[in-house]
Amino acid sequence: MLPAVEPCGVPIPPSPVIHPKLPRLNTLKTFGLPPQEVDNLISSAASADPSTPVSETLGGHSLRILIAPSGFKESLGPEHVADAIEAGIRKVVDGKAAVTRKLPLHDGGEGFCRALVAAHGGDMVEHVVTGPVGRPVQSHLGFIGDDGKTAVLDMAAAAGLRLVPKDMRDPTVTTTYGVGELMKKALDEGCTKIIIGCGDSGTSDGGAGMLQALGVRLLDLEGHEIAKADGGRSLLGLEKLDWSSIHPRLRNDARDGVPIEAVCNIKNVLCGEAGVARVYGPQKGATPQQVDLLAAALARLARVAEKDMKKDISGEPGSGASGGLGAGLMLLGARLRGRSDAINEYFEFDRVFESQWDFVITAEGSLDSQSTQGKMTTEVARRAKRHGAQVVALAGTIGEGADGCYAAGINAFTSILRGPSSLDRAIAETERLVEDGAEKVMRMIMVGLTLARRN
Repeated sequence: MLPAVEPCGVPIPPSPVIHPKLPRLNTLKTFGLPPQEVDNLISSAASADPSTPVSETLGGHSLRILIAPSGFKESLGPEHVADAIEAGIRKVVDGKAAVTRKLPLHDGGEGFCRALVAAHGGDMVEHVVTGPVGRPVQSHLGFIGDDGKTAVLDMAAAAGLRLVPKDMRDPTVTTTYGVGELMKKALDEGCTKIIIGCGDSGTSDGGAGMLQALGVRLLDLEGHEIAKADGGRSLLGLEKLDWSSIHPRLRNDARDGVPIEAVCNIKNVLCGEAGVARVYGPQKGATPQQVDLLAAALARLARVAEKDMKKDISGEPGSGASGGLGAGLMLLGARLRGRSDAINEYFEFDRVFESQWDFVITAEGSLDSQSTQGKMTTEVARRAKRHGAQVVALAGTIGEGADGCYAAGINAFTSILRGPSSLDRAIAETERLVEDGAEKVMRMIMVGLTLARRN
């Protein structure tokens, strides 16, 4: 059992008095107006009489704003996004007019290990492993718990998309071998449990590389061992898994066996039209032909796994997490946990909503149909909705299906981009764009509150 911690390491402020003069309006519905009208409203708020105190606009009360963003992949981690949002808010209102609290959302992706270790006062260990393109990379894992024996790692620290150079983004060859090396390091250090965060992956090898690093031999039809760390394409020739050389502490009969817990998007599955190759392969650089190859390779893995596990895992919840790493972990007997359930236990996420919030501002790199499929932005929105808070989301891009986020509890959303931009430029300017976006949202909130007060 992990020790209890205060979320974000700070005391939870007392619940505020509900303001009768400030009805909970969806003030940002104005984002549905034509851009010029929105700009006019923002300009009106910005040019308001400076002699009128902000507190008067708010009816003499302070707004309570929870800042709860995810990270922007390959750019800013959740903590830095939260800082940028707060900076944007403070361009409009001071600490007396609005009380803010930051709750960075770690969903098992990059930064999960460091955040959990920091929350529980654990220790970090640096370790060089095989990166996703086969080159050595500096990685890390952590140890937490009362006895310091619970190992924590995020797969992104060894096989994340950020570690794959843009000119080498071919998920048929990237490998999770380094993830297995981190797990082996934890086992050799005497850990009694492994918690692994699955997110932000740059791989699609079904966890094959991880299994190989832990001693599992992947054999073809003729009994020859498949090349190590050769990516998802190598699974096309897979016929059998040989467990005879697996790490001794992972054997079924090990006296000091180690349970493995994986934090992942439990809605991702390994195979089929909704399988991980078809849904996420293109995001990792796969061409249509490579997507077909990966889909066939992961289907082959599922058939071989069925011989060992005596069940079909191709559609099992979480089997497709992190390019199918979930399937490889299932073969190791790991327990796969949905992000919101696990994160609530590790960081006591729900306790934040014991306090009353007027607005929740969240953020993620891309808001689209996948956002409602287990992502933390909509998980926080669902909780906020139950507690009566209005939720606004900032996004790097807004894709097809984003309107589905309304039903998940997000009241309004907008892109931080100001116009056409290259991906590289947007990544380089993310911090400024988030800050500017948060400032505009805050000005829109102020417009809505001003109109509500006049009525």
